[in-house]
Amino acid sequence: MPYMNSPAQVLTHLSASGEKKVSRTFSQTLILAILAGVYIGFASHLATVAGTGTTEWTGAKNILVGSVFSIGLILVLIPGAELFTGNNLIVIAVLQKKATWHELAKNWIIVYAGNLIGALGLAFLLVFGTESLSGEAGRRAIDIAALKAHLNPLQAFTRGIGANWLVCLAIWMAFTAQDITGKILGMFFPVMAFVAMGFEHSVANMYMIPVGALLQLQPDVIPLFAAGDIVKNLVWVTAGNIVGGSIFVGGIYWYLYAPQAQKLSVGETNRNQGGGNEDRAIS
Repeated sequence: MPYMNSPAQVLTHLSASGEKKVSRTFSQTLILAILAGVYIGFASHLATVAGTGTTEWTGAKNILVGSVFSIGLILVLIPGAELFTGNNLIVIAVLQKKATWHELAKNWIIVYAGNLIGALGLAFLLVFGTESLSGEAGRRAIDIAALKAHLNPLQAFTRGIGANWLVCLAIWMAFTAQDITGKILGMFFPVMAFVAMGFEHSVANMYMIPVGALLQLQPDVIPLFAAGDIVKNLVWVTAGNIVGGSIFVGGIYWYLYAPQAQKLSVGETNRNQGGGNEDRAIS
């Protein structure tokens, strides 16, 4: 038995996964999307806390922050949840004619809204219900939010491309592995890399920028950005995420491996039919 799935097998599995995702009910999709928003929020909060402190080891700190952030995608894929950036790969199911563009758009809208609800809910909980963002951690959270909010459209868009290019490669690698350890390792390195390189993930920003905005409401804090900057950032980062995930991973790998996946599917069908004829002959 092979220790990993081939690219054609991964394409087939991702196509089947996309077909399953678009067939879920509205409530199932929304609940799973809210969970994903919370999970990415947990990872973002952990990354903020881990990065609080000295700036003398910036490079190593970036790697540490990216390393702990990878827990977000692990929580999404292993227990199961619906993440907008990962669902950009549903385009494979559409190109394989297992789903329609309308079904893809519907899924993306519901999942994006659910991710936002989950991320905002966690942001309110952590700011007003705990003290985990007080002191230096809170100041770092505001600084991170301000840095993201002040990106110009081109910066936000291109960093969004890089982030989801790597996130969707992480998902591809997780589907390549055949055991949970391999799946976790496959996700860890690309996610760590995109965070360490300073790329932009729309769902993470749904938590990080609102957290900074909420912390700015404290009477002793000087505001560093406006609420409208949140929308501007999300628009351009989301657009970049779609390009990075749907085109640079989903579209390109479909173009490269769809013929092999078709041959794989035909071969599997022929084997199944052959087995069925044998069984009928024996009976």
